[in-house]
Amino acid sequence: MPAQICVARIGAAHGVRGAVKLWTFTEDPLAVKRYGSLATKDGARRFEVTHAREAKGHLVATLKGIATREEAERLNGLELYIAREKLPETDADEYYHADLIGLAAVNAVNEPIGRVIAIHNFGAGDIIEIAPPNGVTMLLPFTNAVVPTVDLANGRVVIELPAEVEGGDEKSSRD
Repeated sequence: MPAQICVARIGAAHGVRGAVKLWTFTEDPLAVKRYGSLATKDGARRFEVTHAREAKGHLVATLKGIATREEAERLNGLELYIAREKLPETDADEYYHADLIGLAAVNAVNEPIGRVIAIHNFGAGDIIEIAPPNGVTMLLPFTNAVVPTVDLANGRVVIELPAEVEGGDEKSSRD
């Protein structure tokens, strides 16, 4: 199955005619209209955005075939995906977060740390999740200080581990 990219999440119903709040994960929020059919992760359902307008932090969208508030309410929380190849090409120094999944995570001297398994954003900034060969996964801030190098050509990201993680120091940052 080709790589899929989550481009939007359906929120609550808006009004009584089947419109939904739509949170987009694209640089241009209205780009979701240009991608054509958007699918659920499993591909079982497809939706086409027929109309969208910007609202405070989201879009208010109408989806083809959704005409009532009740139908819209049943869609709350659905994530919508497109095939990776539908996205615009990136510049040489740019990448999509999805391009990082599966890359090797190494330290500054190219020693393996693990693999990138996810990029999260819980509202306070991006977090990179690294799965080491043994042990629990690491959640690190995705900043230039922690991830100074993304090397897609060689399939790796360089991670600068904080001293308390690298050296095993269990001291709190408040000590």
